[in-house]
Amino acid sequence: MRILVIGAGAREHALVLALASDPIVTAMACAPGNAGTAAAAEQVGVDVADPASVAKLATAWAADLVVIGPEGPLVAGAADAVRAAGIACFGPSAGAARIEGSKAFAKEVMAVAGVPTARSELVDNPGRLDAALRHFGSPWVVKDDRLAAGKGVVVTEDLEVARAHALTLLDGGHPVLLESFLDGPEFSLFCLVDTRRTVVPLLPAQDYKRVGDGDVGPNTGGMGAYAPLPWAPESLAADVVARIVQPVVDELARRGVPFSGLLYAGLALTTAGPQVIEFNCRFGDPETQVVLSLLRTPLAGLLMATATATLAEQPPLDWDAGAAVVVVVAAEGYPGLPRIGDVITGSGDPGVLHAGARRRHDGAVVSAGGRVLSVLGAGVDLAAARKQAYERVDQVHLPGGHYRRDIGLRATRRADGPSAGA
Repeated sequence: MRILVIGAGAREHALVLALASDPIVTAMACAPGNAGTAAAAEQVGVDVADPASVAKLATAWAADLVVIGPEGPLVAGAADAVRAAGIACFGPSAGAARIEGSKAFAKEVMAVAGVPTARSELVDNPGRLDAALRHFGSPWVVKDDRLAAGKGVVVTEDLEVARAHALTLLDGGHPVLLESFLDGPEFSLFCLVDTRRTVVPLLPAQDYKRVGDGDVGPNTGGMGAYAPLPWAPESLAADVVARIVQPVVDELARRGVPFSGLLYAGLALTTAGPQVIEFNCRFGDPETQVVLSLLRTPLAGLLMATATATLAEQPPLDWDAGAAVVVVVAAEGYPGLPRIGDVITGSGDPGVLHAGARRRHDGAVVSAGGRVLSVLGAGVDLAAARKQAYERVDQVHLPGGHYRRDIGLRATRRADGPSAGA
């Protein structure tokens, strides 16, 4: 099987490595790829924002399966273009990808499907903003309605901070979604979904959105993750599928936009049970890095089964009994304007996945984005996985680089209740 992966981040590096280990894969390419994916896949250039260019590349490269990593190409219709060219594609149509592309659309789908989620209001007029903010009260949750790479959300107890963020979005022509705050540990559940409405959950994971230790500072695209969740009930994934994911999948199909690909539910485990924070239409970064490292079932066959609506015929998934932790090393300035061009050393370890990194003309690996590396650790339990991850981080040097030191820490100290999840 010839597989073309679209994207350039650590998520795509993890996908390439997992797919390359599947014996049915005969050739692998990544477009545009990065300094890490180059070791396992042919690197080819493409404008990922242009669906026609993605489909043209898939045809020219004679791909049997195209796996689209980022949300931008999916919302733009890249999966539709690939399928129109007669090639199997792992990723939803543009219509189904609206579940991530428009938070207001996602809320509408959840309301009809009876899915538990935060109370919300869409504000598209600055004149309505102050009344809406008073209606919700502290803490305020202010979201960009459109794609924002994980950085369009502000959660704050300061009214002026909430108001300023909302006005910045509105002034930029972006509608604002205000939500009630969901208390409880957050977690992610990835589900493979095909057009026959079959849903296969992967391992739940927890990621860390805030830039600093102790969950301080602004939101990011994700500073680390771990899996599995030692504090979660064994029935958690099945409960989320039954109460949340399956009803949403059924509602999308009813609307004529059946989902095919990876449906990612971002959730809070509240006292009333799991409630939805957001839906994404693709593998999440950095959770993908830990989840795929624990998956023992060959990935290529799974993704092809998803793309060809044969998921129901697949055997149960096989998982490693241990744990995994990933720590993101970010460039100076991130999540603001990152400094780029710094030489990275120590990134050759197989547990170091590349994201915002490129190989310079002289062979040096240099920073080229905000989240530069994802450093993975695995072990018999979470403590062992943390130890290996941070030992590997210690071997990496990025001038001005920074990372969180508390990924998975509370969960290792207390694995007997939801309070361990933060």
